Amino acid sequence: MTTIVCGDDHAVFLEALVPVLEDRGMRVVGTGASLGEVVARVRDTEPDVCLLDRSFGGDRTEGVEPVLRASPRTKVIMLTADPSHDAVLAALRAGAAGYVHKTRGLEHLLGTIKRVVRGEVLVELPAPRRAPGVPRDVTLRARQLTVRERQCLALLVDGHATVAMAELLGVSVATVRTHVRALLTKLGAHSRLEAAALAVRHGLVEPAASEAAAL
Repeated sequence: MTTIVCGDDHAVFLEALVPVLEDRGMRVVGTGASLGEVVARVRDTEPDVCLLDRSFGGDRTEGVEPVLRASPRTKVIMLTADPSHDAVLAALRAGAAGYVHKTRGLEHLLGTIKRVVRGEVLVELPAPRRAPGVPRDVTLRARQLTVRERQCLALLVDGHATVAMAELLGVSVATVRTHVRALLTKLGAHSRLEAAALAVRHGLVEPAASEAAAL
């Protein structure tokens, strides 16, 4: 049974979320209305997952590192009600295993928890509309991607590892690695996480692109 600590400064949200998680077979071993409370609960219980509100006391992601120091085995999933994508990369670099917008719904959150426990890294945010404000250099770089590279990028955003990507696309692991190296080069990204964050922030892939790639 997956154990969870939930941290959010909105009591109504916590009161609604906890019974739902437990009804789905998970065990909430602690809650906290402040970062300090959450860290204490995590230290005491060492849960599988910590659901952590991004904005304890402000718009920030510093909560990830204290939670991981309290329990290195715990997977941190950031929750946010802010449509901004600017903090995604910072959270992932700090060690978060997931980043979920609260409007994505319960099923997305439950799916994210299950996949994160399996070792995946997931970013589940509303895909932004392509806007005139997207930097021209990003647009030009994205135009260089082939159809297959875009499919690989969509799967990276969904948190799929190389083997899973190969199975979904019906190609070899070596082929996937080649496509990923190519898209990283074209986007000027230094890692898969950076490429995924860039794609989410600037809407470089469609919301259902990963599903389409699997067909």
